[in-house]
Amino acid sequence: MAEDRIPTPLMDRERVGILSQITEEGGYAFVRMDKVARGGDARAAEAAREMAWEQLHSGPWHSVLPVWRDAYSMACLHVARCHLADGDVAETLKVLDMGLIMGGALLRSDLECAIDRVMEMRGKGENDDGSCRVLYCSADFNIDEVSKVLPVKSLCSKLVAKRTGLSLEGFLCDYFLAGSPVIISDSMSHWPARSKWNSLDYLNRIAGGRTVPVEIKELRKDVLVPDYCFVGGGELRSINAWFGPAGTVTPLHHDPHHNILAQVVGKKYIRLYPASLSEELYPHSETMLCNSSQVDLDNIDYEAFPKARDLEFVDCILDEGEMLYIPPKWWHYVRSLTTSLSVSFWWSNPEGSP
Repeated sequence: MAEDRIPTPLMDRERVGILSQITEEGGYAFVRMDKVARGGDARAAEAAREMAWEQLHSGPWHSVLPVWRDAYSMACLHVARCHLADGDVAETLKVLDMGLIMGGALLRSDLECAIDRVMEMRGKGENDDGSCRVLYCSADFNIDEVSKVLPVKSLCSKLVAKRTGLSLEGFLCDYFLAGSPVIISDSMSHWPARSKWNSLDYLNRIAGGRTVPVEIKELRKDVLVPDYCFVGGGELRSINAWFGPAGTVTPLHHDPHHNILAQVVGKKYIRLYPASLSEELYPHSETMLCNSSQVDLDNIDYEAFPKARDLEFVDCILDEGEMLYIPPKWWHYVRSLTTSLSVSFWWSNPEGSP
C-alpha cells in the first residue's frame, strides 16, 4: 500500500552521484546490489548494507571515505523498505536508527522522515486501554533499604548545598565563579518532561523500539535548557538523556565542562570530590581513561589506594525536579536509587578563559 511505503526524495535525487563515487572507489559489487535492492530484493539490500558496513570498519573512523557513510544510509533505507513491506516495524526502526548513527549527513533527512512515518504508523496500530502505567512511584522509595547499597559514609558527611529561587547573579557569584556544586530545587516545574516522562505509555509511544544513541526529537521538545547554562558567556556543548533501572552506577570520573544534571524521574545518589583531590583518587594512566578513577567506591581497596582513605567529599540524593550543578573537573560518582530519567547539559567557558 502507498501509505506503507517509505518516501526517499533525497536518495532518489542523490543516488546516481553516490553510486558514481562508489564506482570510482572500486565498489562495483555494492553498485550491483543496490540496483537489485531498488526492485525490492531484501537479500540484495542486506548484502549492500553489509558491504557498506565493512567499509565503515576498514580503519579508523576519520579515515573512512564519506561516500561510504552515505552508501550505508542508502542501503539502510532499502533494507527498511523491505522490513516494512513484511510488516516488521521493530526491525524497520532498528535499521533506520543505525542509518542515523553510522551513516552520513547527505540522506539524514530521508532517514528522519522515514522514522516519523513508521512511528506514526505504529501509533495508529496501538490500542489505548485508558490505563496509566508509571516508571516510578515515590511511595515505593525506602531510604533505609537504599542506604544499604550506598558507598561507605554516604550521607553522613557534608551535603551539597541546596538553593530555592536561586537568581542568575546568585548562581554566578556563589557557585559558578567559586567552582562549587549546588542543588537548584525549583527550576524544572515548567518542563513538559516533568509531567510526561513518568508515563510508560508516553515513552513507548514516542521512543519505544528506538536504538540508543539516536536523538529523539519529541523527547528533546520536552526539556528546556536552563538559563544557568548561559551564565559566564560560554557555549552549550551537549545535551544528553540518561535512562536506567535502580542500581545503575556511573563510576567515579570527572568531565571537562560545566554540567547541570536535571533529575526528571526518580532519584539518584551522587558523591562529589573537588578537582584538588585528583592525585588521591588515582586516575587511570591511559589517555582514554585519564578522567576516570581507579578507586571503586563500592569496594575500596585501601591497600592499593591508601590515599583514598578519609577524603572529604560532599554528597546528596537528587530528587525529581531538582538540578545539580557540577563544576568542571569535579569528580563524581552516580548511582540510580530508582528507575531514573535525567538530562545533563554541558557548557564550556568562553574562548580564552581558563
